[in-house]
Amino acid sequence: MSATDIRSERVHRTGFYLVLTGVALMMAGASAPSPFYPILQSQIGFSPAVMTGIFAIYTIALLCTLLIAGSLSDHIGRRPVLSGAFAVLAISLVMFWQADTVTALLYARVVQGVASGLLLSTLSAAAVDLEPADKPGSAAIWTSVLPLGGLGIGALASGAILDFSSAAKPEVFGGLIVIYAVLSGLVLLLPETAPRHEGLLSALRPRMGLPKSARTTFLRSAPAVFAGWATGGLYLSLGAPIIAQVFGVTDHLLQALVITLLAGSGSVACFVARHYSARQVTLFGTTALAIGTAMTVLGVIAEVLPFYLGAVIVAGAGFGTCFYGVMRSIIPLATANERGELFSTLFTVSYMAFGVPVVIAGLALPHIGLSLTICIYGGVIILLSAAAGLLRKFGTTE
Repeated sequence: MSATDIRSERVHRTGFYLVLTGVALMMAGASAPSPFYPILQSQIGFSPAVMTGIFAIYTIALLCTLLIAGSLSDHIGRRPVLSGAFAVLAISLVMFWQADTVTALLYARVVQGVASGLLLSTLSAAAVDLEPADKPGSAAIWTSVLPLGGLGIGALASGAILDFSSAAKPEVFGGLIVIYAVLSGLVLLLPETAPRHEGLLSALRPRMGLPKSARTTFLRSAPAVFAGWATGGLYLSLGAPIIAQVFGVTDHLLQALVITLLAGSGSVACFVARHYSARQVTLFGTTALAIGTAMTVLGVIAEVLPFYLGAVIVAGAGFGTCFYGVMRSIIPLATANERGELFSTLFTVSYMAFGVPVVIAGLALPHIGLSLTICIYGGVIILLSAAAGLLRKFGTTE
């Protein structure tokens, strides 16, 4: 191997690790506001339905961005999209930090959703592009493990700072703003893996598309993706209220621990599952998701906190491995210039599951109460998980 080839390999490897760091830090910013919601609810004064709306509008903005600009980096390059999106993400957290009305919170979450929509598909595509040749499949592993790890760390750090600091907002949001500003500059040093080419205007038309080679596998896997991300939406939007209202715990760190347990167990399960086939991983994921969600419902009904926390760990393992199994199945089926569009469609389905059930739950809360809402929500996830497992068990032999 020539000296030029060695330098190129080192640059790509460094770029790969930088992209993975960006994935984790972006998701940490997505979960960091969650422990603040009960405090903001008390300070500003809004209903649980409005709280789920503040959560859901982020998802709506993210979905619209994925539909309109999810494949943007396939046309203008990964670097400019990543740099601009991290800058917008920093701006969104400035807005959240300064928000003192429901309207201001909604605007902040919309801007954060736009930035996250651009980052999700582009970071995933860049990770696959820059994957080291001697570590095949590592992009699928780490783009499943690190988002969950970032979610868990962001929520836990935010909850801990809330409990032990008198200046929680500046410390949490100020720190993230600086990190995203630095990342906005660093990603410009990445090697460009998606040179500019024509078709940009047509790519900006709202649409969902799949490479023909990945279509059948993706459609078969969609119920598993939906069930997993609906579980994530449940805990990120209602996890803190469940701990506070059902179990009477007001400690912010423990409220945030629910998100950390969910995401952390999912992250560990993905890493352990890397030696198994995509089919085995997905089957385990759907089974764990169904069992963990059923345990969650029982924990809420019985109001037994340790049982509920154990259920979160089981559900989290299912959440993580459902998504990882699907990623393992579809990534090899797309070419380099199709990856942005593929990840855009994958995350569109994911975040529909992340947000739509939460909106419905928020509308139901004032009428049927938190516990019954959780029971119905959990029942739907159990049915979806069972359907996804059956589709995978009898629909493919991979």
